[in-house]
Amino acid sequence: MKKIEDILQNLNHSIDFLESESEDILSIAEEGIKISKKALELLRALVSKKKFNKKEEEIHFFKNIKPHIFSKLIYYQKLFNIESKRPRSSNKSQIKYFNKYIDRLQNYFNDHLEFYHYYRRGATFLDDHYFVRGKIDIRLFPDTFSFFTDNKFSTSHDSTVATILAYDMLIVYLKTEIDKLENSNGMETIINPFQNQSRLFWTANKTDLIELIYALHSSGVINNGASDIKDIALMFEQVFNISLGDFYRTFLEIRSRKINQTKLIDKLKESLLKRMEESDI
Repeated sequence: MKKIEDILQNLNHSIDFLESESEDILSIAEEGIKISKKALELLRALVSKKKFNKKEEEIHFFKNIKPHIFSKLIYYQKLFNIESKRPRSSNKSQIKYFNKYIDRLQNYFNDHLEFYHYYRRGATFLDDHYFVRGKIDIRLFPDTFSFFTDNKFSTSHDSTVATILAYDMLIVYLKTEIDKLENSNGMETIINPFQNQSRLFWTANKTDLIELIYALHSSGVINNGASDIKDIALMFEQVFNISLGDFYRTFLEIRSRKINQTKLIDKLKESLLKRMEESDI
């Protein structure tokens, strides 16, 4: 549905712009809540009146599309809450605070372990019950009452998927902050003497570059696999004059793709094979 695609595209563009233009995490979270809430409201207005042509379309929407948007709202709301209560004292106390919060997020996965494994392994045999409106089965342990009160826009487990996605992003954010604190000595970061000397520019999108970085890191072809993903990402940022932002979270988005998780890698292989076929020997 074209209107749904437009809502998704506008949301992603707005969030990308927001996170690239501001460094104030509370302002980002507050604006992210507004952007996500508006997108969700637009989506609800469309879907509440919509009759899906096939049951598979309805399942796809409530398993993939709605959770993608709803997860952003959950993420920014939780992020605002976490950062507004962040200790303003020593690094040690901040690390302890973040680790405690990670444990709380992990407890959610443990409390919903059966469904968590069902969703993570890409199972589908219970999708008719989890992601179709009107299928109320209390024995499947729904995580929200919204499907009782808003049955035109909710199923028993679409919000559970959204929460899983949001908590994944939060854990990545918190671990990144912990890493910064653990490696901080109160000193300014030393500027790399080679920075900004490259005349090369990455002209595809950032997600493609992050996919390539993770592929190289996973294959162990740099420093015999001993290199850190952050070092590889920093090198590519410097070479291609680009800021990758929160590449950990972007990788989660790549991993959650339902179709063609290795889009760039597949394209590179296809392009190289085509060039080999067309080259004169």
